[in-house]
Amino acid sequence: MTSKEKVAALREEMQKNNVDAFIVYSADPHMSEYLPEEWQERAWLSGFLGSAGFVVITKDKGGLWTDGRYFTQAAIELEGSGIDLFKDGMEGTPNYIDWIISEIPAGGKVAVNAVAASHANWELLSQKFNAKNITLADIPLLKEVWKDRGTASANPIFVHPVERAGKSVSDKIAAIRQKMEEQEATVHIISSLDDVAWTLNLRGSDVESNPVFLGYIVITKNDAVVFTGLEKMEVAARKQMDDSFVKMMPYEEFYNYLKTFKNEKVLVSPNSNQQIFETLKTDNQFIKAPVPGNLMKAQKNEAELEGFRTVMVRDGVAMVKFLYWLTHNAGKEAMNEYSIGQKLKGFRAEGENFVGESFGSIVGYKDNGAIMHYSAKKEGSKEVTNEDTILVDSGGQYLEGTTDITRTFALGTPSEEFKRNSTLVLQGLIRLSMVKFPKGTKGVQLDAIARLPLWMEGKDFNHGTGHGVGSFMNVHEGPQNIRKDLNPQELLPGMVCSNEPGYYLEGHYGIRHENLIAVKESETTIHGTFYEFETLTFCPFFKDTVVKEILSEDEIAWLNGYHKTCEEKLAPHLDGEVKEWFLQLVSPL
Repeated sequence: MTSKEKVAALREEMQKNNVDAFIVYSADPHMSEYLPEEWQERAWLSGFLGSAGFVVITKDKGGLWTDGRYFTQAAIELEGSGIDLFKDGMEGTPNYIDWIISEIPAGGKVAVNAVAASHANWELLSQKFNAKNITLADIPLLKEVWKDRGTASANPIFVHPVERAGKSVSDKIAAIRQKMEEQEATVHIISSLDDVAWTLNLRGSDVESNPVFLGYIVITKNDAVVFTGLEKMEVAARKQMDDSFVKMMPYEEFYNYLKTFKNEKVLVSPNSNQQIFETLKTDNQFIKAPVPGNLMKAQKNEAELEGFRTVMVRDGVAMVKFLYWLTHNAGKEAMNEYSIGQKLKGFRAEGENFVGESFGSIVGYKDNGAIMHYSAKKEGSKEVTNEDTILVDSGGQYLEGTTDITRTFALGTPSEEFKRNSTLVLQGLIRLSMVKFPKGTKGVQLDAIARLPLWMEGKDFNHGTGHGVGSFMNVHEGPQNIRKDLNPQELLPGMVCSNEPGYYLEGHYGIRHENLIAVKESETTIHGTFYEFETLTFCPFFKDTVVKEILSEDEIAWLNGYHKTCEEKLAPHLDGEVKEWFLQLVSPL
């Protein structure tokens, strides 16, 4: 079925149920960013494959709302679907709820699948629709339309040892119970998959590139219960649960278990699915607040930070070997964006404890580099030669940690314009790497530092400067970030973030440079405690696209110092022609 045919089939179901509009969020029952295959409803319906965005279908119109990372990609992938692109955050783009209200009759009905919609979204919909006498109903219409959606994976659930986790399951649950007590909660529900995996020191592979498994946790004053596919749990994982006094129940029993609670004070994130609230709302009180373990998870302990440092050497070696191969073979042998991504995966796979990619590699040659989250298809991806520029954004999952790195460089002779813009982006990365900031600083306050070189020339980029990164966990992790949006979460020691400014000229090229950085204490003065960043990533930048005159002496010193560190960390693991080439790459600017 084409997207157009799928939308037509959905409209038939809408008519049967007297529904005027149906909302398809990009979500699963755990509100994951990256979804198990059987929950990729929005992608299946619309053809748009980005990680963020949602679709609204009315009786005669369709719309997809997504953010600036995906404007170019979405326009291509929606073609022929009958679904219009709404550029979220851009002036003139209507709010999707207001758009629905304007498109359906008074007294109309809007349907959503409550198990794949967050409570926060449900509440917002309810408030606005009630004011207009519009009914909001839980009707999972796609169940009748998407017949061959597949089933949950049977992949094993295995132990993430305490030597790498840095903290035992019992200690984590005790810390969570302490937070429950502070908030006077008697029951706590954890539904986000990375928080489930972190709490229990377990990992899985139910979601591509994310070492998580489908599961829920319910914690009371005396009990802790995990709901998951018990047949998937390895013997060591079961033993770890027994030793930590965590009961194990089948995944399917979760909602039945919730029905047993009466007169409880339930601590649950407003980003949990609406079905949880529907199940509990009659007989219990809610304490709507972030999952306490989420912030604990974000502040990496020393064992986790040491894991990052270890895998960054391994990953850096793989990257250097890959960069040597690509720069020396482009134009000499047949290759395309997809095959290059596979080749990079192969170099990483040579490293110890490699589990898989941390996300699908983004390899954008020429103008495809301007598609921020471009995904090259196996069939029909662009041929790559030695004539232009290329952006490679990739990462690995290793048992000790997670990596995410972007390098943009020239395979041919770069234009002066490209070199200038590439240097401005690198300058932003360097400035953010060098910054020192007082305790209490939030990501939004640092975002401008990375953008300033571009802003001074009337340029900008339409994505965040930095996202949190997990420890052998999801490559995108909260609650911290570095971006224009106002996020109240302050940056705290142990938090790992990406540092990835960019610049994109649609139809020509894209530039992004990215390292991972960790917050650490710097000094305490009469003005208080100050933090700085430790750069975790080890991989050189290409000096042939750097306009030295743009950089200050301090910035040049930082770049030379960074390259010296790369040499110290990586050179012992390289040899032959690769090592000789690498030593040229890291020589002083």
